[in-house]
Amino acid sequence: MKKYKLILFVFTLIIGVTIGKGFMIGGGFLFLPIAIMILFRNKYPKAWFDWVYYLLKLDTRIFSYLFLLRDEYPAIEEEQEVKLTLKYPDVAKELQRGMPLIKWFLAIPHYIILMVLFSAVFIATIIAWFSIIFTEKYPPKIHQFVVGVLRWCLRVTAYAFLLVTDKYPPFRL
Repeated sequence: MKKYKLILFVFTLIIGVTIGKGFMIGGGFLFLPIAIMILFRNKYPKAWFDWVYYLLKLDTRIFSYLFLLRDEYPAIEEEQEVKLTLKYPDVAKELQRGMPLIKWFLAIPHYIILMVLFSAVFIATIIAWFSIIFTEKYPPKIHQFVVGVLRWCLRVTAYAFLLVTDKYPPFRL
């Protein structure tokens, strides 16, 4: 049984990296058209929001599985315990027209800190993996840290690339 889980874990790691890159490519190619729509038409197409939102939900489920936060294999079409909620923005009231042009730039300090934190998450996940093997428990402090980094990353993504908020994300887990 453990051999099966290890094979499934490695397979999901490969798929997770692919999906993560796919989100950058698939969701990223919509960043520029959405920014232009907000800038010139003051609209955010609901279908584009839904597509990127569901792709981000899948990405979040996969990374929760890869970081050993959940045991069930991430489903593509059904909801699971990992919840992600983003509110569709009312562009005229909630978003400033020129902000999409500079949000990605303003988030650069977050990217730098998140790169360091994801390195720490990788090491923490390895420690948690050994802890699970020997004690059958995920250390609570490591769990809080990994979840905090994932939440921080999602806040930055929602701000800089999904363009659903103009509220600058805080520097905290």
